[in-house]
Amino acid sequence: MNQIRAAIKGIGASLPEYILTNDEISQMVDTSDEWIMTRIGIKERRILREAGKGTSDLGAAAVKELLDKTHTKPEEVDLLICATVTPDMQFPATANVISDKLGIKNAFSYDLNAGCSGFLYALSTASKFVESGRYKKVVVVGAEKMSSIVDYTDRATCPIFGDGAGAVLLEPTTEDVGIIDEILQSDGIGRVHLHQKAGGSVKPASFETVAAREHFIYQEGQAVFKWAVSKMADVSVEIMKRNNITPENLAWLVPHQANMRIIEATANRMGISKDQVMINIEKFGNTTAATLPLCLYEWEPRLKKGDNIILAAFGAGFTWGAMYLKWAYDFGK
Repeated sequence: MNQIRAAIKGIGASLPEYILTNDEISQMVDTSDEWIMTRIGIKERRILREAGKGTSDLGAAAVKELLDKTHTKPEEVDLLICATVTPDMQFPATANVISDKLGIKNAFSYDLNAGCSGFLYALSTASKFVESGRYKKVVVVGAEKMSSIVDYTDRATCPIFGDGAGAVLLEPTTEDVGIIDEILQSDGIGRVHLHQKAGGSVKPASFETVAAREHFIYQEGQAVFKWAVSKMADVSVEIMKRNNITPENLAWLVPHQANMRIIEATANRMGISKDQVMINIEKFGNTTAATLPLCLYEWEPRLKKGDNIILAAFGAGFTWGAMYLKWAYDFGK
C-alpha cells in the first residue's frame, strides 16, 4: 500500500482594503519611510478598520474563497484549525466562529497559538490527521488582526505588523507530492523578549494594565532578531541536507515575512538566489500566522506540480521550524 501524504490542494486569502503607509506612520511616531524600509523592508500594510470586525471575519473570507476555488462544500470539511495570536475573544475558539459563519457543521475545529510559526505548526498538526487516513478534507487558516494589539505610539513595533488571512485545503494523496518532512522547535526562554504583558491569567485586565498600555505587543527587537536569523536559517539548511535538496533543485523558499534582513540571511545560508524566495513583506508587513499562506496565495499561479518548496518561520515563544513539501497541482487544472 502506498504511503498516504497530506497535500495542499488549494489556497484562499483575505486582506483588508485599507492601506497604512509609512508616510502615515511617520505622522504617528518619530520615523520615516527610509528608516522603515532600510531596517525592516516594509512599505505598507493592510489594516482592518471596520467597527465590529475581527480575525474571524478575515479568516472566514479566506476559507470561503478556498472552498469556492476547490469546489468543496462546507459540510465536506472534516477539521478546521485556525492559527492566530489575535482571536476574536478568549473563548470560544476563533476556528469555531469561522466554522459557524460558513456553515461548516460536520467538522471539529480549534485554535492553535505558536506566534508567527502558528501556520507552520498548524499545517504540521493537520497533516497528521490526513496521514492517519481518518480525515479527507482539512482546512488550515492563518488569520490575524494584529492592529488590535499594536501600540501606534511605539516606534519600535508599530511599523512592523499588518492584518490578513490565508487558508489552505489539505487532502490525502498517494502520489509523490505533499508534505514530506518537517523540523519544529521551541525554547520558552524567548518569552521574556516577545510577549503581551497583560490580559492573561497571570495579569488579568485592569484599569492599571490598560493605563500602562500593557495589552499591546512588547518586543525586544535586537534579541528577537538575533534568534530569528540563526534559528530560521539553521532549520532551513538542516531540512535541505536531510532531504538531499540542493539550491539547484529547490523551487521556492517561503519564509516568514518579519524582516527583510532575516529573509536575506536565511536565503544566503541556504545558498539560494533571491529569485527563489517568496517576498511580499513590502506590501503586507508581518501578518504573523498569515504570512506563509499569503505568500503561497500570491505565487500560486507560478507553482508547478512537483516543485520542491521549503516553508520556514520564527515566532514568539520562541518557536521556529521548517517544512519540506512537493507542490501537488498546476494552477488552473
